[in-house]
Amino acid sequence: MTIRALVFDVFGTLVDWRSGVAREAQRLLSAHAPGLDAGAFADAWRGRYDPSMETVRSGARPFVDLDTLQTESLPEVLAAFGISGVPETVRAELVQAWHRLDAWPEVPAAMARLRERFLLAPNSNGPVRLMVDLARRNGLIFDAVLGAGYSRDYKPKPALYRDAVAAFGFAPEETMMVAAHSNDLAAAASHGLATAHLARPSEHGPAGGETAPSVPVTYAARDLADLADQLGCH
Repeated sequence: MTIRALVFDVFGTLVDWRSGVAREAQRLLSAHAPGLDAGAFADAWRGRYDPSMETVRSGARPFVDLDTLQTESLPEVLAAFGISGVPETVRAELVQAWHRLDAWPEVPAAMARLRERFLLAPNSNGPVRLMVDLARRNGLIFDAVLGAGYSRDYKPKPALYRDAVAAFGFAPEETMMVAAHSNDLAAAASHGLATAHLARPSEHGPAGGETAPSVPVTYAARDLADLADQLGCH
């Protein structure tokens, strides 16, 4: 069946979260931690991302958005790096670092090509405002904003994939999840979506990233431009 809509993971797939968070941490914390390893700081904060979402996924607490979860986990990260005395205003600004991430270099042009043939939407764990901020920063045009803010839950819970299909009204196999993470694609495929894996070998900096999918996928691409080529977008 023909693909009609693409829904995207965002952190790591469309945008380089590690470099962006490290850049902002360096800028905002330099007065408090002059010798900060900003990349390690970004990694440590990201390391609290999944456990914090699990408190919502498990039903232990009602849905709260990712900005709230990042705000709650930040003090633990600061403490782990021995950083103290950071004013609340600076902490709030640091949470906004996740709203100021840069797209991977090929993404804006590739998204413009894809938009000629497909409906496009993020299907991210980030809230609506965060998705809008990243889109505006990077010149990306979406037809809807789906994901956690829409489904009131976090991947890989079924609602995020089912709602992404229902939002555009296509069949599951006409809707393709695009991600750099095999676990996200496996979850999407379990709900009947087509899947596309993008290699992001530098997502985690020195720790690397997925260079190929570890699960069966509909498409495997070097990057988003390669996927656009494979889908016949010129």
